[in-house]
Amino acid sequence: MPPTETGPNGNGAVWELPSRLGLTPEIQQLREFILQWVEECDPEVREIVRHQVSGRAKYFRPVTIFACYRATTTKSFPATLLPAVAALELTHNVTLIVDDILDRSRFRRGNLSLHCRFGFLPALMTAGYISSAGSKMVASDPYSTRLLAELLQRLGVAECLQWRLRRHPLGVEDWRAIAAEDTGSMFEICARLGTRDNRLQKFGQLLGILYHGCDDVADVRGTAALGGGSAKDIEDGILTLPAAIAIRDPETAVLFRNPNPRNIKTITARLVAALPESEEYLELIASEAESEAMANANFPEQLIALVRDTRMLSRC
Repeated sequence: MPPTETGPNGNGAVWELPSRLGLTPEIQQLREFILQWVEECDPEVREIVRHQVSGRAKYFRPVTIFACYRATTTKSFPATLLPAVAALELTHNVTLIVDDILDRSRFRRGNLSLHCRFGFLPALMTAGYISSAGSKMVASDPYSTRLLAELLQRLGVAECLQWRLRRHPLGVEDWRAIAAEDTGSMFEICARLGTRDNRLQKFGQLLGILYHGCDDVADVRGTAALGGGSAKDIEDGILTLPAAIAIRDPETAVLFRNPNPRNIKTITARLVAALPESEEYLELIASEAESEAMANANFPEQLIALVRDTRMLSRC
């Protein structure tokens, strides 16, 4: 379903994150860089690529890169690092294309998803085209090239792991380990791209885990602010944070293992009951992330604001 435009605290759009963190100029540079790249794409796929990147985006991942950079220096963000930010955003778009196909999602960012607009084969081939373009953007930057390659490998492994463990009644620590390598790896790489070292690596991973957990909770609440849907996760038996808490109950664990559609309503009610504890756990993760920022950043204020902004996403 298309995303809503509700934001943190209900009084601002999720799309306003760059403005709230004072990063509008950097995001505008990124938009212009990507739009210029689109115009240079092969004519055969240019319109497909334009459709994918033209939707209204929240830019959480580029914002994380810029915020981590600013947390370590007072210097302006160097234009030489812009290709790495663009490549990371393109990599994220590749994952969205694949997710939409697997989840049979009709909409993304308010537009028809790529496979619904152009077909499955063009969507998949364009995902490959975009991924390769990201690699070309950072070809002269060995550090960024290595990190982006690492990211794609880790994401692939994480998705395979999560799928293999579906319908297994595992616990919160298992959920956290999966989240750390799924969304966590994406934000970890963002932090490392921003600082060009590993000083905020753990912060980035914690921010990603927090985002992942907020997504899980928001889905159960029926919001589409982060994209996705809880019903699909329940059908597939995906270990979300509310599920990991709910299936401590043996009866719920049995239902979780049973893919029978008749159980979805009951399981959903159990997940809703697990939301208060899920929120408490997210508070702990947010606190860990803030502590990590204060311990390792020269100027942690913007990182703390980013954590608090992310934390509100489960309450949209």
